[in-house]
Amino acid sequence: MRQLYLLRHAKSSWDDPDLSDRERPLAPRGERAADAMAEHLEAEGIRPELVLCSPARRTRQTLERVQPSLGDPRVVFGDDLYGASGGELLDRLRDVDDRTATVMLIGHNPAIQELALSLAAAGADLESVRRKFPTGALATLTVPGRWRELAEGTAELAAFTRPKQLGRA
Repeated sequence: MRQLYLLRHAKSSWDDPDLSDRERPLAPRGERAADAMAEHLEAEGIRPELVLCSPARRTRQTLERVQPSLGDPRVVFGDDLYGASGGELLDRLRDVDDRTATVMLIGHNPAIQELALSLAAAGADLESVRRKFPTGALATLTVPGRWRELAEGTAELAAFTRPKQLGRA
C-alpha cells in the first residue's frame, strides 16, 4: 500500500493587489495554520519520500514551514502543478516511480479537492472533503497498487485534517 498526502497551501494574503496570483504570500493566519500542520505531521510521523509542490509563492512558503517535520524528502517543484486540474494532478502522480511509497502533493483548490474526491472510494471524512477543502488542510489517502495504475475510486480516505481542528488557525 502507498500513501498519498494532499496538502492545500495555507491561507494566502490579498493585501497587495499589484501582486500576481502566483506571487501572493502567506497571510499571518496561513503561517499559523502551516505551523500547526507541521506539528501535526511531526506527531503523526508523516514522512513522505517525495514532495511535489506547485512553484507558487504560497505553496513554497507552506512547504518551508512544514518541511522540517517531513524528514528528508526529495522535493520537486513543477510548473505543471500550478493551475492544474484534478485530472492533470492525477496524470502527474501516475508518473511517480513505483519505488516511491509515500508522496505529498502541495497545491491549490479546486484541483486538490477534485483529486481527493475522484480518488477516494471510501472514508469516514469523505463528506467533509466534499463540503470544503479549506486552506492548509491535509487529506491522507491509502493507495493500492502502482502509481501508474492510480485511477478514480481506487483509494481510501484515511484521514482529513483541517487547521481549525489543530486549534491554531
